[in-house]
Amino acid sequence: MATSPAAQEATRPAAGATKPGGKAPAKGGGLLSMQIGGNKPRIGGEGLAIFTRQFSTMIGAGIPVLECLDILEEQAEDPGFKTVCQTIIEDVRSGSDLSQAMGKHPVFDRIYVNMIKAGEASGQLDTILKRLAEYMEATEQLKREIKGAMTYPVVSLVMILGITIFLLVFIIPKFQGIFEALRVDLPLPTIIVLGISSLITTYYLHTLMIIAGIVMLIKWWKSTDSGGYTWDRLMLKMPVFGELMQKIALSRFSKTFATLLRSGVPILGALEIVSATAGNRVVEEAVNNARESIRQGENLAKPLADSPVFPPMVVRMIAIGEKSGALEQLLEKISEFYDQQVEAMVESLTSLIEPLMIGVMGLIVGGIVLSVFLPIFKIQEALRRK
Repeated sequence: MATSPAAQEATRPAAGATKPGGKAPAKGGGLLSMQIGGNKPRIGGEGLAIFTRQFSTMIGAGIPVLECLDILEEQAEDPGFKTVCQTIIEDVRSGSDLSQAMGKHPVFDRIYVNMIKAGEASGQLDTILKRLAEYMEATEQLKREIKGAMTYPVVSLVMILGITIFLLVFIIPKFQGIFEALRVDLPLPTIIVLGISSLITTYYLHTLMIIAGIVMLIKWWKSTDSGGYTWDRLMLKMPVFGELMQKIALSRFSKTFATLLRSGVPILGALEIVSATAGNRVVEEAVNNARESIRQGENLAKPLADSPVFPPMVVRMIAIGEKSGALEQLLEKISEFYDQQVEAMVESLTSLIEPLMIGVMGLIVGGIVLSVFLPIFKIQEALRRK
């Protein structure tokens, strides 16, 4: 059975890696240590991107795979990830391919493992690792931009909710006693606010149980195929944020697809990975339809055109890429375009959300305060008439 160049290189013992007698030293007990210690790798996408970039640099400098892994394991700060590296070293040293060894650990997803496998098969592991590092860095940059855009509205909503609950639980009940003592006819806004306050303070356990039940029901519904598809479709139709989600989905699809194709992954395998990592069931359905279309000897563009996610520009560029044999290049252009679109939209949303949240806070707090003062104004008016 033929062995890939990368696997042959990986099986060469690194300098100082073996003791006299030919037995490799066990570092931390490998897989057994991981099972006993229970250390789970706590390395995020940014940390994994740095790991991949360093791996790519060392492989490009001609350092053998095992020695690279030894160096990366030594400098790993997270104990769980250090154990993962030790296990991979042991597997590679015993004759496993690097992709096979990495595939045993959830920290390396399907995209990562398949690209490593393609690099081993082509003998271009350094190039593939470089592309993988660039892909991961671009993905992490996109995540940071989205997180930055969502931080302010989330914090603002929590503050608004906290202020509203404080007013309804601690302030409004005091006025309720005053209004009952004065026996004044209350306007409708005041009745509504007092009713909500009474509901929260008297039946707070029931209210929490109802809210928890609704949340659990929504989570269960989202976990079903039909519910998850409907939810993802609704998210794409949301005002403003739906357009942002669509652009993120298109950027992710084109970036992942282009990276896999450029790394030598077959188109059917690439589409399978893209559909599994799409993050949106509407996109997943469209990609699966495209995969089935290619399997039957048809083109890629038509099934994508039937999906509400893919605009005509993207579909036509993919169709041109299929005909010209330059699909990877055009997918990269699509990815670059939507990365710029997402960045511009995130900036505009950040500037738009701040006054919007201030307005929402003013409306809610002002509405509660006004509902409290309406009966007082009514009492003052009655006293003036007397």
